[in-house]
Amino acid sequence: MLKYILTGIALMGLAACETAKGAGRDINKAGTAIEQAATDIQKKL
Repeated sequence: MLKYILTGIALMGLAACETAKGAGRDINKAGTAIEQAATDIQKKL
């Protein structure tokens, strides 16, 4: 029984890591988009 509980906890930990990676990629893409928009606005001024 303990083996199944530990396996479940390990799988949840791996899922959380993947979620954090995905969130990091999304935040990075948003930052890149904001940076590009700021660059475009500076060029227009």
